[in-house]
Amino acid sequence: MIVVAITGASGVIYGIRLLEALKELNIETSLVISDAGKTVIESETEYKVEDVINLADAYYDFNDLTASINSGSFQTDALAIVPCSMKTLSSIANGYGANTITRVADVSLKERRTTVIVPRETPLRSIHLQNMLTLSQEGAIILPAMPGFYSAHDTVEDQINFVVGKILDSLKIENNLFKRWE
Repeated sequence: MIVVAITGASGVIYGIRLLEALKELNIETSLVISDAGKTVIESETEYKVEDVINLADAYYDFNDLTASINSGSFQTDALAIVPCSMKTLSSIANGYGANTITRVADVSLKERRTTVIVPRETPLRSIHLQNMLTLSQEGAIILPAMPGFYSAHDTVEDQINFVVGKILDSLKIENNLFKRWE
């Protein structure tokens, strides 16, 4: 089971497309969306928040610190935070588990589960880079939303699929979402 978390950074379409791809692959998912993430979904996409929630097998409230996914004894395979705001990244890097997303990240890292973080900010300050380094040193995979252009992407959807394909690769899930380098 993969936990997907969507925060309030620009690029929520990456998280939505990841949920769609995991559903197409029949992989069980749990979802958490931050309050700001819900706002960004409504402003950046044609999706309704309920439509996104319905892509997941289970949904957990952002402010529910008693959610089962917040316990190390609850078995998950991996966590992907897509996109990850700098606020969330900073909270995780500094061990501040004040909401369901930052707590499930804390659990994922302490249990040494695959943790993929897709930061969405540009340009980056030194503290952003330091927080990413801290998380990388703890075992997180830092996967910035940087599409590759070597496969002659024609559409924005192709670029989204490239990033989501790379996330799936990091989760060790076979996929054909993008053309690989030959």
